[in-house]
Amino acid sequence: MAYSKTDLFEQKLSSASVLFKALAHPARLAILQYLAETKACMTGDICDELPLSRTTVNQHLKELKDAGLIRGQVDGVKVNYCLDPKNICELGRVFKQFFEVINVQGTLNCK
Repeated sequence: MAYSKTDLFEQKLSSASVLFKALAHPARLAILQYLAETKACMTGDICDELPLSRTTVNQHLKELKDAGLIRGQVDGVKVNYCLDPKNICELGRVFKQFFEVINVQGTLNCK
């Protein structure tokens, strides 16, 4: 049986890396922020909100959807995009736990 390099790490770190990777581009952060600010599902064109081509925005939406941070539901010819509250909360928990691990005994002076 062949293993990938990510198989060498514990599942918790592998899961965290998927979420963190989804945040690793400013366009994806802008999409999440925009969806959070609208406080509703976005029906229409998110492309109008970003200085990127439709194809590029769609690629970023796919990354966020694959990571489970947003949901997209087809409604006729449009897609309604929403934050996935459960997974956004999980992202917060994962980040907090990871930060606590790397800030062992409060050695990092974060304020």
